[in-house]
Amino acid sequence: MRKRRSVAAVLAAAITAISFMPLSGCGKKEPELNRYDAQFLDLFDTVTSVIGYTEDKETFQAYVQEFYDEMKTYHQLYDIYNEYEGIANIKTINDQAGIAPVQVDERIIAMLKEAKDMHQQTGGYMNVAMGSVLSIWHEYRTAGINDPEAAVLPPMEELKEAANHTDISRMIIDEEALTVYLPDREMSLDVGSIAKGYATEMACRKLEEDGLEYGLVSVGGNVRAIGNKADGSLWKVGIQNPDLLSDVTYLHTVELKDMSLVTSGSYQRYYTVEGKTYHHIIHPELLMPWDQYLSVSILCPDSGLADCLSTAVFNMKFEDGKKLIESLDGVEAMWIFGDRTEAYSSGFRDFMGEEKK
Repeated sequence: MRKRRSVAAVLAAAITAISFMPLSGCGKKEPELNRYDAQFLDLFDTVTSVIGYTEDKETFQAYVQEFYDEMKTYHQLYDIYNEYEGIANIKTINDQAGIAPVQVDERIIAMLKEAKDMHQQTGGYMNVAMGSVLSIWHEYRTAGINDPEAAVLPPMEELKEAANHTDISRMIIDEEALTVYLPDREMSLDVGSIAKGYATEMACRKLEEDGLEYGLVSVGGNVRAIGNKADGSLWKVGIQNPDLLSDVTYLHTVELKDMSLVTSGSYQRYYTVEGKTYHHIIHPELLMPWDQYLSVSILCPDSGLADCLSTAVFNMKFEDGKKLIESLDGVEAMWIFGDRTEAYSSGFRDFMGEEKK
């Protein structure tokens, strides 16, 4: 049996010099809390950082180990590229398309059900069944990054053929049997628009259930706040400047408590063909990257929902995207257009603290 990998082998934890007395409404003396932070690199192909306030380093490390273990499980379950011994994951479902249903962990069922709901709610602009199209773009983008001089775009004829196999309504989920089946042999799932945010949300809820009151998690920029800081102040999180050549790293700062911030941007993954960059967010109708926005940022309590919406709204006309956001309770958005102008939903600026004044 493979030994569980300890987080201690992949992260560094450090105690700051400041201790905090958490605010309390009762007369009971609360223990002083210290701020700790940790990072690890090997899950969801990105950097994960965890900040928390606990009484001692050992308690913090236990929470981080728990978070790591939870995220590792989700990483393996939602992986579309790799197999893991004894685990039926999204890759397994794709490999068995047109062959047989696959019995899976209930955490795959729950995520795919939410993905189907979001497909309907966004009018099809968030679609985890676009794997056949996205895999083509992934192949050409990877080749273009590895050999920039030979970089080319995927043929539209190939993309259109692949788009014939993206009907999410054909995905069969049997909740009683815990099976997922893709009856179309050419159909495949790509859960990149939900997996990281959904896993982050579920893992953070587990930490909350087990007693962590003050924490901030960032999984490749998917940010989830657990409560506020121990001194009662709000977490301050920067919104990335999509112009990577600028000296300004963050355009704005938002203040969070029990909230998530997720941004989809043209600057995150891309390659260049004949002097023009093509990012990784593929429009479900155009079958191409859309250059309407540089980024779309979503604020809401649920990191999984924020992940879905950031992708969907990025591909929607501004009027349609704003209408969707305004219809959802507790959800706000910020758009940065191609000309670097900005727009906000009605309540987004309320999270900008001193900056909004």
